[in-house]
Amino acid sequence: MTTAQLRFSTEIVRRLGEELNPTLDKGILELVKNAYDADATECRVNLRNTVQPGGKIIVVDNGDGMTTDQIANGWLVLGRSSKAPTQLTSLGRVPSGSKGLGRLAALRMGRTALLSTISKQQSDCLNELVIDWSEFDKVNLVEDYALEIKTNACDEGSTSGTKVVIDHLGASFDRFAVKRLARELILLADPFGNSSKGFRPQLLAPEFDDLETLVRERYFNDAEYHLHAELRDTGEAVAEVKDWKGQILFQAEHLDIVGDERLYRCPPATFDLWVFILNQESFSLRQTSVKEVRKWLAEFGGVHFFYNGLKAYPYGGPGSDWLDMNLRRVQSPEERPSTNTSIGRIDVFDAHSQLVQKTDRSGFIEDAAFNELRFFARDCMDWMANRRLDEAERRRQKNRTQGTIRSRKAKRYMEKVIAAAKGEAREDIKKAFALYESSRNRQIDILQREIQLYRTLSTVGIAAATFAHESSANSFKIISQSLAAIDRRAKENVGDLYGKIFKRPIEGIRRALGSLNTLSTVTLNLLDHDKRRTSRVDLHGLLEGMLSTYSPFLEGRDVQIVKSLASSAPFLRGRPASVESIVTNLLNNSVAAFEDAATQKRVIEISSQISEGHWSLSVSDSGPGIVGIRKSDIWLPGRSTRKQGTGLGLTIVRDAVKDLGGKIEVLENGPLGGAVITVHLPILGSQS
Repeated sequence: MTTAQLRFSTEIVRRLGEELNPTLDKGILELVKNAYDADATECRVNLRNTVQPGGKIIVVDNGDGMTTDQIANGWLVLGRSSKAPTQLTSLGRVPSGSKGLGRLAALRMGRTALLSTISKQQSDCLNELVIDWSEFDKVNLVEDYALEIKTNACDEGSTSGTKVVIDHLGASFDRFAVKRLARELILLADPFGNSSKGFRPQLLAPEFDDLETLVRERYFNDAEYHLHAELRDTGEAVAEVKDWKGQILFQAEHLDIVGDERLYRCPPATFDLWVFILNQESFSLRQTSVKEVRKWLAEFGGVHFFYNGLKAYPYGGPGSDWLDMNLRRVQSPEERPSTNTSIGRIDVFDAHSQLVQKTDRSGFIEDAAFNELRFFARDCMDWMANRRLDEAERRRQKNRTQGTIRSRKAKRYMEKVIAAAKGEAREDIKKAFALYESSRNRQIDILQREIQLYRTLSTVGIAAATFAHESSANSFKIISQSLAAIDRRAKENVGDLYGKIFKRPIEGIRRALGSLNTLSTVTLNLLDHDKRRTSRVDLHGLLEGMLSTYSPFLEGRDVQIVKSLASSAPFLRGRPASVESIVTNLLNNSVAAFEDAATQKRVIEISSQISEGHWSLSVSDSGPGIVGIRKSDIWLPGRSTRKQGTGLGLTIVRDAVKDLGGKIEVLENGPLGGAVITVHLPILGSQS
């Protein structure tokens, strides 16, 4: 019997390198991620003469370094890594990779690659390895190319770390590639750059000094507003707000912030908050894009807490809105930041240990001193919001005043024209102008009523959103836990009586809780600002997601959903919120019809078709149909046959369909007995 083993051509290494990371910036990023995983706090990327082929890349870090064994049995073993994604590093970092293939692509970018490393375990030894790819490519099989790891004594005082030098690059590094690298370095970096355990990458690229600055300063300079506040050891606070150009907009003394003479009873602190206006208009003069900043804020947004120079967790981490910024924005949305639109930090200098850490080190006990710090930050944000509201109101008042002045001037001019006219022409013009004024006044009256209606609905929405935020975070959780405890104890203590006495009411409470939880989820989802941005909308995917979310609510009302969707996946370009508002209001209309008519068999049929570049969505139900109102009047705002109805649901549907370039049809009574509403929207295409 002859035995054999798999062997690899050197050609496979080249192909792997090219296919894994086809661009230079991705290759370098893999080396930086290696430094991150090695618990480096500093990592310097030096691009030398890379705008043309033949340049050099040097990546240096102060991480744990590697021993000869770690190089031979780890770093040089392709397709395997000692980095387990579920195992945190000693600094608590989640490893950024686990396949160990990324560095191969980076090393193949040049003619030679030099690895020079000092291990934390053997700090007196310098280990070096050189890979000459021109020599490597001359042999047939990978195992035929021998690599030699040289070990020399270190200079006294040397520290651990790794340096990788890639020389004689085969391709150039243009501005777009360097900018992509800069963006990725920012996402890996500690946002404030001064944490003793944070990661601080540095870019040295003489040909692109503005991108060097971007990595160093991150996106803070693109903030529309920068709030800086100081809480002195006397308990007094001062604050100022600057615009993105660095000019002071507002300043405040203690009385302006607090509103009275009350002093804060907590350690001194500073509070910085950078607020971004995430739209294309605000970024039209900036070098960065809204998309870049939005991605950065998704990673680091919120207010972080630093205690005597060290970052305190979990404040400012994922899901930690410890200042309730999002709730306060829901309650009063205008001119207020959220964790998605701002990044900030509080630095506390607690020389007398007024704050007390929890036993498990997960933050501080929320005693009086801690809550005073929280009040300080909130009061500063309230002051800034009020000043911005003042400015916005002044702008609105100015526009209203100018509009009134222009209207009066136009009227006086028209009166002069009428006065200058002669004979019958004057009377004709006068009558025509009077008719115009009457029509215009009626239109203004209608618009004012509509505005008041939308204001009322906005107030209801704000109250609902506040309820949803509070209940989903606290009340629902407590009710759910208490119900589970009652259910468990009833099963344990009453035996057979459980099914007769407790089972039905417990299941009823659970269904009702599911419905309420669904309404809270839907309310908060509809407020998601990302859904108000124009993007590609997967229509069937969005529809399925909404039906899944609504499912507990519909089941709690004995509503059966029957779906019949086209087999392909249509998509359009628009705002997801517009499509969601269409579906939500059509579903709500059907459920309301069932409730008003006390319908026994409740069925909502949802079907879609695709033809000639259009997606048609039909929603029909088994309710009573359109009764008590003319079909032509159902679109009018404020017109409703329900006692507690706003009459805005179908108005919103009509406006959303119009915004998306579509049209809408209505049948008073369809095959199921109830109304059939069909929406036709133009699509970009569909995928099978």
